[in-house]
Amino acid sequence: MKLLTRYLLRNNLFLLFASLMVGTGLYVLTDLFERLDYFLDASFGILNILWFYTLKVPFIVGQILPAVFLIAVIVQFCLMAKARETLALQSGGVSPFVFLRFVLFYGVVWAILQLALAQGLGVEGDRISTKIWRERIKGNESQTFMHSLWFVDNTYIVHLGEADPVAETGKGFLAYQISEDDKHMRQMIRATSFSVSPSGEWRLYDATVITPETYGYEVAPEMVIPLTQDLASFAAINPNTKPTHLPVWSLYDAISNLERSGSNVEVLRTTLHSRFAYAASLIVMGILGLATVLWRNNVYLAVGVGLIITFVFYSISTLCISLGEKGILPPLVAAWLPVLLFFVMGLCLVLWCIRPKFR
Repeated sequence: MKLLTRYLLRNNLFLLFASLMVGTGLYVLTDLFERLDYFLDASFGILNILWFYTLKVPFIVGQILPAVFLIAVIVQFCLMAKARETLALQSGGVSPFVFLRFVLFYGVVWAILQLALAQGLGVEGDRISTKIWRERIKGNESQTFMHSLWFVDNTYIVHLGEADPVAETGKGFLAYQISEDDKHMRQMIRATSFSVSPSGEWRLYDATVITPETYGYEVAPEMVIPLTQDLASFAAINPNTKPTHLPVWSLYDAISNLERSGSNVEVLRTTLHSRFAYAASLIVMGILGLATVLWRNNVYLAVGVGLIITFVFYSISTLCISLGEKGILPPLVAAWLPVLLFFVMGLCLVLWCIRPKFR
């Protein structure tokens, strides 16, 4: 590693962690003031409150890291410009593209770290803290029951009156078995209740099988039906289960299983792509920070412009993701369009600012 790279890395890490501590502290304090009355009403002790926010810290860090990275890059290069370090480096023959290359590769490293942190400790910590808040603070029991579920599995069209995707049990089973040419119904199967074993076997209880072709009618206290649908995957679309509480690998499995059953997965697919796009936004923020400093190296003005850029970027991202979840935009476009747009814009600004130095 070159001496200049080590110098830039050391300075940025110091500013990044300092900004991260300040940002995390402000986030926690703001959230604490909003929830304080609920904590007091539930007699939640100080140690429990500390544990609650310890669980949330990885999720908070993953959320604010792109904005913090932008501020760290701006402050770093503004301080270097104020101390005439950038001028001295350029006078010594150091190309301005060195700074651009540093921001790009350094941003890629932090993007990978952000994704790993957010999808690992961040998702799990946020899930546990949300459960604590719902059950121990607000006094609401977790409800995993879902009602009136429809899905297609091979030749069966299935309706579940009530299902618990976590326990993989339910009531009110109804299935229509369609012929292979989709022209007539072979059987209609009703059952009072059902369960799915860990091996994926669907077992019906108090079942009734009606065969229209032969006017057959059969009652069975227990029977197995050849379904392959993973009932647990429906937890991903449970209104009580937020997609933010699922890591990317769980989202991918849920999308694959739900697609086979004919369910709409636009929301989950958009969420999946947005996880990777949000991590990639670290690279974009670094380039935009460098472009801002090259335009105006006044630290106060540059930081203000950086905060405005962050607000605009997040607003456009939120709008595109909402359009993707509603099916107006393809999920891939909805998640990546703001990232690509601001990346091209930032890169063009950087090149425009450093171009006169080569004349």
